[in-house]
Order: sequence, then C-alpha cells, then structure tokens
Amino acid sequence: MQVRRVFILGSTGSIGTSALDVVRDFARRSDPRGTRFEIAGLAAAKSGDVLATQAREFAVPAVALVDDGAMLDVPAGTRIFRGPDAACELLASCARRGDLVLASMVGAAGIRPTLVAIERGCDVALANKEALVAAGAVVMPAAAKANVRIIPVDSEHNALFQCLKASTSMDEVRRVVLTASGGPFRTKTREEMALATVDDALAHPTWRMGPKVTIDSASLMNKALELIEAHWLFGLGSDRIDAIIHPQSIVHGFVEYLDGSVLAQLSPPDMRTPIQQAMCDPRRFDGPSRKLDFAALRSLDFEPVDHARFPAIGLAHRVIAAGGSSGATFNAANEIAVAAFLERQIGFLDIAELVRDTLDATPVSAVRSLDDVLEADKAARARARAMVRA
Repeated sequence: MQVRRVFILGSTGSIGTSALDVVRDFARRSDPRGTRFEIAGLAAAKSGDVLATQAREFAVPAVALVDDGAMLDVPAGTRIFRGPDAACELLASCARRGDLVLASMVGAAGIRPTLVAIERGCDVALANKEALVAAGAVVMPAAAKANVRIIPVDSEHNALFQCLKASTSMDEVRRVVLTASGGPFRTKTREEMALATVDDALAHPTWRMGPKVTIDSASLMNKALELIEAHWLFGLGSDRIDAIIHPQSIVHGFVEYLDGSVLAQLSPPDMRTPIQQAMCDPRRFDGPSRKLDFAALRSLDFEPVDHARFPAIGLAHRVIAAGGSSGATFNAANEIAVAAFLERQIGFLDIAELVRDTLDATPVSAVRSLDDVLEADKAARARARAMVRA
C-alpha cells in the first residue's frame, strides 16, 4: 500500500472538508492495493473549533491557524502555528519533498503558502485560483525549477487536465472550453440583475460553496478567474481558451483537437471527484463521490455566454492579453468588489464595473517576483476601495 503525506490548507472550507471526506473513505476501504493518506498538517484562517475537531479525528501532528484569538483545543503534543504566516510556517517546518499540499485557502492569502510548498519540493493540488491569476508568472516557473507537479482541483481545470492526457503536445490542441452553470442569474435580464440582493446572488442552483466563490459564480467572475488560470496551467493564449454555459454542471470541460475530435469529462457536480483525482493521479480508485446515473440523464444543454450581462469573461481575455501585473490587479479589485457587495455597499452589476474601472486606472507592470505581485495587489486594493467610497 502506498502512503501519501498530505497537507490541507483551508481544511475547514468546502474544499478542505470534501478532501477529508475522501481521506475518510480511503481509510474505511483499507485496500492493500491502493493508497492511504496520512494527514501531516492542516491549516485554516479561522474556525478553530472545527480545525481542532479535524486534528483530533485524523491524529494530525501539526496545525496552523491565522486567527490568533481563536480557541484551539488540540491533543497534547500537536504543534501549533499561529498568525498571518501560520500556513507558511507549518509547511516550512513540517513539509518535505514528495508530500502533497492541497492549496484551497481562499484569495490572495493562498499565494505565498503555495510558493512555500513548491520550495519544499511538494506537489500541489491547486484549488486556489488566485495563486495563478495573480502570480502565475512566478508560480509556474518556480514549480518547473523545483520539478514538482501542479495538479488542478477546480472541476473545470481538472476536467481539462484529464482530457489533455490524450495529447502528446499542446500543439495538437485547437482550444479548450470551460463550462459554467450560469449561476442564479442565467435567465435574468440585466435590469433584473441590477436589482439583485445578496441573498439572490448567494442562491446558487448547483454548487454549495463559500460566499465569495458563490458571488463570483453568480457574476461569472469565477469563470473569468478560471480562464486566466487555464492560461497559466496549460500555456494557452486567449484565443485558445473559451467558456460556455451548461446549467446541468455535468460536463466540466472540453478539449478540441486539431483533427476535429472533442474530448469531454463528465461527472455529477460533486467536488470530491476532482479532489480525489488530483490526490490520486495518475491512478484511479473507487471513492465517496456521487456517480453519474445515465438512466436519469435526459439532456445536456449548452448556450453561449451573454457578454452584455456577464462582462467578466471579456475582462479575463483582456487580462490574459495584457499579462504582467494585470492578473493581480484583476483579482484584487474583484475581492474588494465582492466584499463591498456582500456588505451592501455596491450593487451586483457594480462588481464587474469596479473591476473594469480598476484595470482602466492601473498601469500594467512586469512581474518578476512575489514582491511585484504583492505590490500590484496592494495598489489595486487601495484604488478599488477608493472607488467604492467615491
């Protein structure tokens, strides 16, 4: 039996808890031909009580918690890292070459821990879009230099990752297409979207996610971020990456090859499927995720993105073409815009407008290091906050 040491960054969120469900299922199966996962460390921003419960269940030797003031009732002997750099300190002290780091911390806070994981020689199962959207020019070269793998966990990128195994070179690929459910406003008019409340935007018809990701899905900013992420993951230009609306969320991605063949990956909307694939790649095992019921599969619907109602997709293509610091600016402005919407300071349609206005007002600079990314991120946040207050 192969034993794989795993660190989960963002263990109390939806991705982290789904990953632990996969680990729990593998432990129950005890297949001597298979894989067993040993949880070597867990990290969370808050929810110290949940983190402590996880640490006790999985006998985790080390945990990290960003929230300094939260109670953390872990077993005696458990190493504890606290504060804003807790996840980085956990990895720097405990991770070793060959470990797997599931990077699912939300937002720009996940960039530095991802780089630390790479520096330690760990493969990264990446669920943090921002690490590539804002810092792809730093992360991907670092992974290549360290000879570690970046395996996408997002259902769409993981679908492309699986379909691309049929190619010997990216030169054989005409384009890749990511699917989007369309969220709660797929059939709404722009006028109706302008009046949308926070509760309306949080009512996603397919997926159950945290508030930030759910709002991103409603505005299709989530898909815009994924287009930029796909650019970095697969080395494709803007003209070879697209998105399409697919409300059933059964098909997660298409790869069109030069000969006209199109490969697609299908599975029910259950994040445990791509998480398990990323954790086990290149092998496959039975697992806890839902399986596709072909008898109940009546139709699969697709429709083009309405760019007038969902301008985020066009902004993503703009960012890919501009390169440099534009990804960091895009991501930072979106984080500020979503937070402002959740706090009812701006309207729903103002999210994309604020991101566009921030891009318009921010010069694109070269990105050669993490410091360049963080500087661009800081400047964009300040500019976006000023626009919210204006």
